[in-house]
Amino acid sequence: GLVMDGRTLSTIFQGGLEEKLLALARHCRSVLCCRATPLHKSMVVKLVRRQLRVMTLSIGDGANDVSMIQAADVGIGISGQEGMQAVMASDFAISRFKHLKKLLLVHGHWCYTRLAKMVIYFFYKNVCYVNLLFWYQFFCGFSGSSMVDYWQMIFFNLFFTSVPPLLFGVLDKDVSAETLLRLPELYKNGQ
Repeated sequence: GLVMDGRTLSTIFQGGLEEKLLALARHCRSVLCCRATPLHKSMVVKLVRRQLRVMTLSIGDGANDVSMIQAADVGIGISGQEGMQAVMASDFAISRFKHLKKLLLVHGHWCYTRLAKMVIYFFYKNVCYVNLLFWYQFFCGFSGSSMVDYWQMIFFNLFFTSVPPLLFGVLDKDVSAETLLRLPELYKNGQ
């Protein structure tokens, strides 16, 4: 692992040593920045996003973490004794750090699988509808006449676009939460 403090980060950013920092960080399993200013935190996140072209996740619990959370692709705020500034600036909020594992491994997996299934569902729904309109044009001689009234199209989209996402969002769980926590490698299947 690599541990850097605020003074080291200042030296790196002022001396133009960002490339060497990234080269060193690639050989480490974890990199920790402690005693850093909010500007340093956000600069590290922006550096990693820009140079490595990866998705970044920032976790913070106070006002000094707001810029870092906003610079990341996904921000998680922990509500605590330092106030609610980090929670207000984040994409997701948790009450304690121990809930992070369940948020990422369980709810992240479920969200990913639900979104993947719903994208396929929306393609299927639209292909069915467009296919129906396509074959109707052969029947009416490509006159451009409308096959359905607007209220029928509204109800079609209402029932086939609003109800299934609600049902999938509430009921669809391909793997139980206990299994996902016990086998974190299941998270990689969707990637």
